[in-house]
Amino acid sequence: MSATLVTDLSRAQFALTALFHILWPVLTIGLSFFLVVIEALWLKTGDVDYYRHARFWAKLFVLNFGVGVVTGLPLEFEFGTNWAEFSRFAGDFFGAVLGFEGAMAFMLEAGFLGIMLLGWKRVPRAVHFFATLMVAVGASLSALWIVMANSWMQTPAGGTVVNGHFVVTDFWAAMFNPDMIWGVSHMWVAALEVGCFVVGGVSAWYVLKNRNPAFFMKSLKMAVLAAVLITPLQIFLGDGSGQSVFQYQPAKGAAIEGHWHTNSLGQGAPWAVVAWPDAEKGGNDWTLEVPNVLSVLATHSWDGQVKGLLDIAPQDRPPALPLLFYSFRLMVAIGFYFFALMAMSLWQAWRHGWREQDWQQRPWLLKGWLWAVPMGYVAVEMGWIVREVGRQPWLIYGILRTSEGASKLPASSVMFSIAGYSLLYIVLAIAFFIFARRWLRKGPDLTLEPPKAPPHAWQDRRI
Repeated sequence: MSATLVTDLSRAQFALTALFHILWPVLTIGLSFFLVVIEALWLKTGDVDYYRHARFWAKLFVLNFGVGVVTGLPLEFEFGTNWAEFSRFAGDFFGAVLGFEGAMAFMLEAGFLGIMLLGWKRVPRAVHFFATLMVAVGASLSALWIVMANSWMQTPAGGTVVNGHFVVTDFWAAMFNPDMIWGVSHMWVAALEVGCFVVGGVSAWYVLKNRNPAFFMKSLKMAVLAAVLITPLQIFLGDGSGQSVFQYQPAKGAAIEGHWHTNSLGQGAPWAVVAWPDAEKGGNDWTLEVPNVLSVLATHSWDGQVKGLLDIAPQDRPPALPLLFYSFRLMVAIGFYFFALMAMSLWQAWRHGWREQDWQQRPWLLKGWLWAVPMGYVAVEMGWIVREVGRQPWLIYGILRTSEGASKLPASSVMFSIAGYSLLYIVLAIAFFIFARRWLRKGPDLTLEPPKAPPHAWQDRRI
C-alpha cells in the first residue's frame, strides 16, 4: 500500500470523526447560553415558566453534551496515532493549546455540570445560576482553544522551523495569529446561531402542533429576538473572514470562488454565481458571472486585484474544487435564509404581536423555523469543509504538507478504525435520536415548582 493511500485514509478518518463530532459542541455552546438567559429571567421575574423552560431544555443539553464528549475523544487520539509526524513537528504549540482546553475549559464545564443538573434543590439559587454560567463559559473556552489551534494551522505565526520542528518564539503571536479573531468569532457565533434556531425550531413545532403553545411562545420569542442580533453579526463576521482568506490564503479564496485568472489592475474580478470548476482543464466548464463583484467581496473595492488559481503552482492548489465551490455557497445561502426568517418573524411580531393564535395562522412561518433546525447544522458542516479542505494540500499552511504529517501505518489498520468509528457513530446517532424523540414527545413538565428561596439566600450553607 502506498504512503499516499494511507494519508488519504487518515484524512478520511479525521474528516469522519471531525464532521460528526462538531454537530454536538455547537449546540452545547448555543444552548448553554440560552440556559443562562432563561435562568436569569426566572431569578429576575419569578415567572415559573422560565424555571420550567430551564428544566426542560437542560435535558436536551445534557444529552447533547454526553454525545459530544464521547465523539471528541477519538480526535485527541488521532493526533498520536494517525498524525504522529504532525504532532512531533508542531507539538510545542499545538499540544500546549489542547492541554489548555482540557485543563481550563473542559474541567470547568464538567466540574459545574453536576451542580447545574442536580443542584436545583441542593444549593442556593445564586450558586446554581453561577454553576450554569460556568458551564456556558467552559463550553465557550473549549471552542476558543480548539479553534485557536486550528487558526494557527491556517495562518501559522510566532515561531520558526528548526531541525524539523516548529519552535515557538512568541506564544502570544502564535495564539493571536491573523486568522484567530475571525476564525474564533465566526465559529462561536455559528454555535450561538445553531442554538438559537434549534430552540426556535423546536418551540415553533410545539406551537404548530398546539401543544402548550403559550408556554413555547416565550422561547420562540427569545429565539426571534436573539436572531435579530446573531444573524446580521454572523453575516458581518463571514464577510470579514472571507477577506482574511483572500489575504492570507489566496489559493483557498480562488478555489471557493472558481477564480482562475488574476484580474488586471484597474479591472474588477467577476464573481461566479454558479460554475463547475475543472482542475484538469484549468478553468470552469461553464459559469454564470457577475462583473466586478468578486473584487468587491474580496477587497471591498470595485477593481481590487484577486489572485487566480492559474498563478498558483498546481501542487499548491486545493483539491475537490466543486465541493469547495458549492459548500461555500450553500453555507452562505443558509446564512441569508436565517436572516430572512428573522426579518419575517420580526415583521410578524410587529404587526400582530406574540399571541400564539396569530402565529398559528401562519403555519408557513412556523415551518420555516422548523426547517431551520437541520439547516444550521448543514451550514456548520459546509463551513468546516471549506475551512479544512480549502487548506489542503497543507496541514500547516505554507509550512507542513499533509503528506508530511501523516503517520506511517498499514492501510488495513486505518480502514479497520474507520469501520469501527463509523459503526460507533451510527449507534450514537440512533441512541441520540431515540432519546431526543422521547424528550420531544414528552414535552415539559408544567407541574414543576421551583425551590423556595430562603429569606437570605447568601446565608444558606446547606449542600
